[in-house]
Amino acid sequence: MEMDLQVTIDCADPQRMVAFWAEALGYEPEPPPEGHATWRAYWVSVGVPDDELPPDGGDVCDSLVDPAGRGPRVWFQQVPEPKTSKNRWHFDLKVGGGRGVPRDVRKERVTATVERLVKAGATLQRINDDPDSGHYAAAMKDPEGNEFDIV
Repeated sequence: MEMDLQVTIDCADPQRMVAFWAEALGYEPEPPPEGHATWRAYWVSVGVPDDELPPDGGDVCDSLVDPAGRGPRVWFQQVPEPKTSKNRWHFDLKVGGGRGVPRDVRKERVTATVERLVKAGATLQRINDDPDSGHYAAAMKDPEGNEFDIV
C-alpha cells in the first residue's frame, strides 16, 4: 500500500511554529507546489476563498518537509482555541546517539541542543538525569507550550 505520512499540529501562529520546528527538526519550509510562484497563488488556484487567505496579501508557508525526503511532512494548522492541556503524544528528538554512545557524550549533545532550541524559543521544563541507569534527557516546551523531549 502506498501512503504518505503527514503530522498535523494545531497551533495559533503557524509561521512561528514553522520557524521553530524547522530549527528543531532540521526541516525546511515547504516550497509552493510546482507551477506556482507562491503558496498564495496555489491557494487561489484551488479555490480557497479570499476570507481564508492570509490578510494583507501575505504569502506564508505553514508546512515543513524533510530535505532528505525521509521524514513526514509537518503541517501547522491554525486553530482559534489555545492549547489547554498536556499533549497526548510528543516528539522525541534523539540527538544523543543511543546507549552505545558514552553518557558524557550524550549529555553534551543533549545540552547543546537544549541551548540551541532555547535560543529559538523553547522552554526547558526539566533535566532527567539518572547516572545509575545512564539516562540523560531534557523535557522541553515549544513556543506554544507543546511538550517534547531531547534524548
